[in-house]
Amino acid sequence: MQLRSAWRTVLFALLAAAAASFALALQTATAGGSSRAGTGSAERAVVDVMTTLGLEGSAAAGTGIVIDPSGLVLTNNHVIKGATKIRVRDVGNGRTYSATVLGYDVSEDIALLKLANASHLPTAPIRRSAVRVGESVTAIGNAGGVGGRPSSAPGTVTAVGRSITASDGQGGLERLTRLIEIDAALQPGDSGGPLVDAAGKVVGIDTAASVGFRFEDAGGEGYAIPIGQALAIAKEIRAGHASAKIHIGPTAMLGVRVQSPYDVGGFATGYGGAAVVGVVPGSPADRAGISVGDLIISLHGKAVSTPDTLSATMLRLAPDTTVAIRWLDEFGTAYSASVRLAAGPPQ
Repeated sequence: MQLRSAWRTVLFALLAAAAASFALALQTATAGGSSRAGTGSAERAVVDVMTTLGLEGSAAAGTGIVIDPSGLVLTNNHVIKGATKIRVRDVGNGRTYSATVLGYDVSEDIALLKLANASHLPTAPIRRSAVRVGESVTAIGNAGGVGGRPSSAPGTVTAVGRSITASDGQGGLERLTRLIEIDAALQPGDSGGPLVDAAGKVVGIDTAASVGFRFEDAGGEGYAIPIGQALAIAKEIRAGHASAKIHIGPTAMLGVRVQSPYDVGGFATGYGGAAVVGVVPGSPADRAGISVGDLIISLHGKAVSTPDTLSATMLRLAPDTTVAIRWLDEFGTAYSASVRLAAGPPQ
């Protein structure tokens, strides 16, 4: 009798253990279906960012992180650069939203998006303390831009406070600073996704080299922008605080694609300037008579010494602003005109 009672006790214990195991598995699956330790909560706040580059006739994809239930999404600026249309797919609920750009900081490679008609979205868990060299981290993103379930790339922090130069392939250069360096294998499409620590808390924003955005002075390392740095920029954008670095709202467009004159043959002037290598049909520049092969030397009363100075001046202007522009043709003949800037894609 005592033996039978003992077996009954053992059987009940085994059944209880099995039930607990099943409950744990069910809880894990409900939390996002991820078996990767520490990434589940962050994955539910990941979105796929899909852009249409209408002026270039192409498309691109990246990643973003929901930081507010109302649909505020943090991503890299280069993910939405040149986008004439932005769609965002939320991994947590599977829905796709249209998005607008609230603002961006080119120099820090951060942009803030607002999803239309979004509410009650899961938000990313944020770590407030800085990462340390040697910590285990995982980069979550949309590797290859294929969408669907987020990809992950495990690694470690190899350095902090790194500075690196990024190029847009059109003569524009940005010096990104205070970056986290990691040995995780980031891929195009991962840009804008979360870098999480072993506890699954976001410590950075993945920044991957891709078409139109490449690192000039790096090896095979990956990089991330510290989350505190990114959130500080997002706070300024939400408050509508424009500055020399932060652009708020719609972007003014002149309608030219430019490069450094030193990268384009045929310019033998001492002006510096921005060499025109493309003009958008019907744009303000096109209507003013600016053509491929011209050299822009002044805009809105400010000298244009490089493509970067032209971009910086444009970022301080709003659509519908009337500005004076001066340029030279390939023979050195000077021209000037007043143009009304249009609304265009983010820089």
